[in-house]
This record gives sequence, structure tokens and C-alpha cells, in this order.
Amino acid sequence: MFTGLIESVGVVSDVTPDAAGVRLRVSTLLASELQPGESLAVNGVCLTVVSAGDGTVQADIGPETARVTTLGSLRSGQPLNLERAMRADSRVGGHFVQGHVDGTGTVKAMREDGDAHWLTVGFGEALAAYVIPKGSIAIDGVSLTIAALRDGEFDVMIIPFTWDHTNLHALAPRDRVNLECDMVGKYVARAAQIALAAR
Repeated sequence: MFTGLIESVGVVSDVTPDAAGVRLRVSTLLASELQPGESLAVNGVCLTVVSAGDGTVQADIGPETARVTTLGSLRSGQPLNLERAMRADSRVGGHFVQGHVDGTGTVKAMREDGDAHWLTVGFGEALAAYVIPKGSIAIDGVSLTIAALRDGEFDVMIIPFTWDHTNLHALAPRDRVNLECDMVGKYVARAAQIALAAR
């Protein structure tokens, strides 16, 4: 479980195909604080640390994860949002993020608004039931609030601190991003679906 509050921005050192799918190596200041077997959210995707040390962390990306997230198209030098699993005795400053991506979206527009930035993201019909105005959403692992919702797209405002301390400033129109909708909303939608089917 994560909070969507990014701890560090790492950099892809290497992406190597192997028997498990893809081995990812990331340069990060968090390497000294991680142990094999720990969970690490990488652009919002929960991965298991395989090894850590000497300023780098390695994790495996399985074939299914590569298909349904943006991790299958990572390239050397790309910045990555990183967050260690939350502690039970910590404050939850963002929202509950599982690291289980619901789908990908596409950046449609970015614009400045004073010191802040607006980001418009398009999403597929499969996510429509879980995206609500003022609801929480994780974009590449960053906990954000949906400010406006239209058919197939939503807007979020990114404050200067988040802009400066995540990889969101490196995005450009047509880039794909990982989306994880609010966990509570997904349970409510599923319960409603079951209730309707039982009628």
C-alpha cells in the first residue's frame, strides 16, 4: 500500500529482457534504504525489489505488467516516480494507492496557471465509472484530485512543489501515463454492479 506522495525521482539505468519478462535497473537515492523483497511503487506500479545497493535498485517487470502499464516502454535515462510502501504508523497525506494500475491514459494538454500547471488526461471507457469530480486519482503514482471531468478526459491541477519533485514536469502531449482510480470508488461501483445483476 502507498500514499501517492512521491519520495524520490529515480532514473532508468537499464532495461534488459530476461526469462521473467524485463529486468529494470533504476538509479536512486533510495537504494540504500531498500532490501530485496520490499515493495516499491515505480510510476505508480508496485514492483518487488530484487536487489539494491551502490545507488541502484533492480526489479522485474512481468509480461502482463509490461502490457497493461507504461513500464513496457521504459527507456534509459527516463525519470521515474518512486515511493516505498507506507508504514502502518505513518500519516496518510495523499490517498490509499495500491500500486495496481487500472489502465493508462494519454496526456492531452498542459498549461501554466500562475505558478501551478493544469494537466488534461484522456482515459478509456473502462475507467469511466471510477473517475468522479473531486475524486482522487494517481497519475504515474502521484496522488491528485480531479478538478474537472468531461467525456473521456479530466483535468488536474499540479502545485509547484509536486511539479518540482515528481516527473510530471517531463510529460508532453500524447505521452501515456499510468492511472489508478480511487480504491473506495472501485468497491462501490463493483457492489452496485452486483446488486443490479441480482435483480
